[in-house]
Amino acid sequence: MAAKSPQAKKKGGPRRIGLLGGSFNPAHSGHRNISLHALRALDLDEVWWLVSPGNPLKAGDSDMAPLAARLASARAMAKHAPIRPTAIERRLRTRYTVDTLAKLTRLYPRHRFIWLMGSDNLAQFDRWRGWRRIARQVPIAVIARPGYNRDAHASPAMSWLRRYVRPAGQAKNWTRWRLPALVLLRFRPDPNSATRLRATDPAWHRRYAPSLEPGTNRRIR
Repeated sequence: MAAKSPQAKKKGGPRRIGLLGGSFNPAHSGHRNISLHALRALDLDEVWWLVSPGNPLKAGDSDMAPLAARLASARAMAKHAPIRPTAIERRLRTRYTVDTLAKLTRLYPRHRFIWLMGSDNLAQFDRWRGWRRIARQVPIAVIARPGYNRDAHASPAMSWLRRYVRPAGQAKNWTRWRLPALVLLRFRPDPNSATRLRATDPAWHRRYAPSLEPGTNRRIR
């Protein structure tokens, strides 16, 4: 993984971690590119991909591949980058982001976390359990996604969060922000999406069949 940021090295400070949650069904270049851009814009040490055991907003989704396959696809996509795919929510036995964040901050008291989400998630953020509490737990960085920005800016969550928006030019100072705090980031869009990849290759998860063999769940952390 990448070395600590210059700021962390100089001050001996905590590690700066971006959290990107999702189904990763499968992981793709869009996830990777967003993470790499966020690493630079926010001066992060790492981005952790929280591969969800099951998204509460996608309950009953017949297209959802097994966790082991989704985690394997995330590890393949994250190679040679300061990105750490993990199924830690399975170990923490959490289903909702608000609970995951509460446990992560207790488990890693020396880390500083910032939540990363696309504008598509911001558009429905008010449907997340405890979404206001999430905003009071960690800063949030929203990455613009074509086709979703208008809905995101008109969403009930953004109506509440708008007063807490910080300038993108101050994004690297996020560890000093008083919560709630939101920063809007814009990068060159990546056209890939999990929906498009599943439509092209519905059996994509079979490429990761070895990860599904008995005993290999030891690899899920």
